[in-house]
Amino acid sequence: MDIGFENGNIVPVAAMLVPIIGSIALFSFLAIASWSEARRKERESYYTSEALKKIAESSGEGAKSAVEYLREQNREFARRRLEGLKLGGLITTAVGVGVMVLLWGLERTEPAYLVGLIPLLIGVALLVYVYTMAPKGVPASQ
Repeated sequence: MDIGFENGNIVPVAAMLVPIIGSIALFSFLAIASWSEARRKERESYYTSEALKKIAESSGEGAKSAVEYLREQNREFARRRLEGLKLGGLITTAVGVGVMVLLWGLERTEPAYLVGLIPLLIGVALLVYVYTMAPKGVPASQ
């Protein structure tokens, strides 16, 4: 029994084409979305730098406000970076604990649950870095 396309049965061909076309469409969309996001950020930074340049050239007070705006942007960037590291550390630690519990429940005769120490310790290292060694941003007194 032949179920090929020559017998008029298009189902096997369609079953192969749907995932292929779906994959092409997905990755094309991701490429265009990534490009457009990069372009948007580029335009945004260009317009911001041009506006700051005009403010700085206008007067002494404008230069002070432009510098203060840049410092505030740096503080906000540092705050977001630290919050992202905190979140990443918490998630990685939780994954490590979850893997340990799962493996301990599946295999109690061998210490396979110790594999969960890898993500657990990575998460702990991220959290230790954030709370002890990470730079806290631009000081307000500069």
